Order: sequence, then C-alpha cells, then structure tokens
Amino acid sequence: MAGPLRLSVLDQSPVSEGSTGAQALRNTVDLARLADTLGYHRYWVAEHHGSPSLAGTSPEALIGPIAAVTTRLRVGSGGVMLPHYSPRKVAETFSVLSGLFPGRIDLGVGRTAGADEVTSRALQRDRRMVPPDDFPEQLVELLFYLGDRLGSRHPFAALAALPGRPEAPEPWLLGSSHESAVWAAQAGLPYAFGDFINPGGAESAAAYVARFQAGHLEAPRVAVAVAVVCAPTDAEAERLASSGRMARALRAQGREVRVPTVEAAVAHIAEHGAPADYGPRGTRAIVGDPATVRSRIEETARAYGAEEAIVVTITHDHAARRRSYELIADAFALGPGVRAA
Repeated sequence: MAGPLRLSVLDQSPVSEGSTGAQALRNTVDLARLADTLGYHRYWVAEHHGSPSLAGTSPEALIGPIAAVTTRLRVGSGGVMLPHYSPRKVAETFSVLSGLFPGRIDLGVGRTAGADEVTSRALQRDRRMVPPDDFPEQLVELLFYLGDRLGSRHPFAALAALPGRPEAPEPWLLGSSHESAVWAAQAGLPYAFGDFINPGGAESAAAYVARFQAGHLEAPRVAVAVAVVCAPTDAEAERLASSGRMARALRAQGREVRVPTVEAAVAHIAEHGAPADYGPRGTRAIVGDPATVRSRIEETARAYGAEEAIVVTITHDHAARRRSYELIADAFALGPGVRAA
C-alpha cells in the first residue's frame, strides 16, 4: 500500500424499522452530499433485490441523482449484478451516465444474483430455463463495448458506438471469492474485495496481484470494502452497531427485517446473544471510537495490500450513520482537497 489510504463509501440504502424505502433512498442522496463535502473519494450504491431491509435495487437509477448533487465524488455501482442483464444494455446505461458526468462514473460489476432464488427468477426475462452461468463471457463482452474493441467478425461489431462517447466509465470487478480475484487479474481490472461479506480475503487479493495481466490497467489496484460503525466512544459505537447485529442474526435464521431500533436490538442481543463478527462467511465489523476505527481500517487495508477502503455503515438512525462517516473523515484528516491531490 503506497501513499495515503483513500476512503470511500458503499451505500446499500438501509431501510429502518418505522421508516420506508422511499426515505432510505432520500437518505442515500443526503449521505452522498455529506460524503462529497467530507472528502471521501468515491460513492458506490449497491444492488440487492427482494429485501425489506435494503432499498438499493437499481444503482443505475441512483447514480445520476447522486452525481447531480455532488461535485467531487466519483459515483458508481457497487455493483451491477451482471448475470441479470445484457452486457450491451449495461454498457449503454453507464455510457450515458459518463457522458453526463465526465470523469466521475464507476461501473463496478459482480457475479452474484443479489437476491434469493424466487426473486432471481422474477427478475428473469426468459423463465423457460435456468440462465447460463456465463459470467466470464459476459464480462469480456462488456469490456469490449466499453473499450470499443469488438473485432470485425463479432456479430455485434456493426453496432453504433456507445452514446456517451468519448467519455467512458471506469470498470471494476467486485467479489468476495478467489474466483473473482482470478477474473479481475485476467481482465486487467481494478478489484474490490468485500471483506464485510467474506472476511479473510487477503489471499485472494494476493492472488489477484500475482496473476495480474495488463489490460484496462497497467498495474493491479486493490480496494477492500469493510463494515464500520464509528461513534465518539467505543461503548456508544457498540450500542449503535447492535441494530445491524440483530438484523444479521435474524437473516441467518431466514428472517429478513428492517433495521431495528437500538433499544429493540439491545434487548434481543441480551436475550439471545450477538452473532459472531468473525465466521466462515460471517461479517467482520469494525466498531469503536475514531482512533480504534482508524487503526483497524488501516490494519485491514494492509492485510489486503489495498490502497483504498470502502466503508459500509448500517445503523437504525440516519443521523448516527452521518455522524459515523464524519468521525471517520476526521480520524483520517480527510478534506475536500484530498481527492484532487
């Protein structure tokens, strides 16, 4: 990891108990404005389907409004779940966004469905058969469109250039497995690993660097996404984090709920115990005061050889989420000039 660690945001648009999905989406735009003023580098919005606790189903629909009310941030998808879509349609959509907001749009893509089996089927256009598991081929086609490098023999070679030319999004591959690291390396793409989904992915990040082949990038670039709750004291941070812990415990039991209140979560954890922050595929949460959080984010970034940490924070109270990102920005001495530097 060379140079100062960049800090970015991943927003899943959490829906709090007693609130609505519409309010969660407005909170996402509000938080993006704040992140822009605080000096975060990029702001990614996620794609999840069929969950009452997450309103972020359409990153391509959120990116435009976010980019329109911010000035410094790179804005993008964290990520588009490519198996649901035509690579051409994804390329066109993000080309339009790039044309409107030049030099600021990221296209992060992932392989997972981001949904349960029934919701995934509902998202399919053709339900006569199981869709093919052809993500590597989809990725190659998408990159050909973005790079305007379809060979003359390709059946789609005669298609018109993308509408936002000469602007183009920056493609990223997102993952939480060794397989995704290999694909990113083969394609020469920047790679973001979801440590908050699958902790302990440092070996995958190392494999990505070792196997990297120059393509979109000349050299490998690693980012790591981490779950964080920051508050003025460790005790307050632990209290705020209880909402996410309760929701995670219920999700493991097959019960999807909106992000519970702190009071409900504290009572639930007192009765049933808290889920472990570490597990075979559990969530590693960084929870504490600003000094604790900075230390553990830097420790995680070093383990991955990452030049960037992408912070995802879920609390019941939107004000507490805003405050968490403010405290992290202060802890890392971020500022509006950091991104430009």
